[in-house]
Amino acid sequence: MKTNLLITLLLTVGLMSACAEINPHPMDMSQAVQNATTKADHEALAQHYEEAAKAMQLKVDEHKQLLRQYESRGVVYGRLPDDFTEEFKDHCQRLINIYEKAVEENLSMANLHRQM
Repeated sequence: MKTNLLITLLLTVGLMSACAEINPHPMDMSQAVQNATTKADHEALAQHYEEAAKAMQLKVDEHKQLLRQYESRGVVYGRLPDDFTEEFKDHCQRLINIYEKAVEENLSMANLHRQM
């Protein structure tokens, strides 16, 4: 009983930390974009978007690894109800999709600023 509670607690904490809000734009992007007038300004914005894309790609990789663990270690997670483990898998897949879209969008913005 204690083992099940411990596993559930650890999984919950892991999911909560995985869902923690990440601020990929620590600076005021609207102000930075409005003030960008030189090639150097746009290059700095492009680099910022590329760094944000790299951070999002790390999240994609992290959640793909978690998904693989959920799928390969079914015995460990199988002690929980089936719908609970399916929720873990669905949750990871949704986050993977969201972070992959964020990678694409950030790289797109970087390319646009490089063209300016």
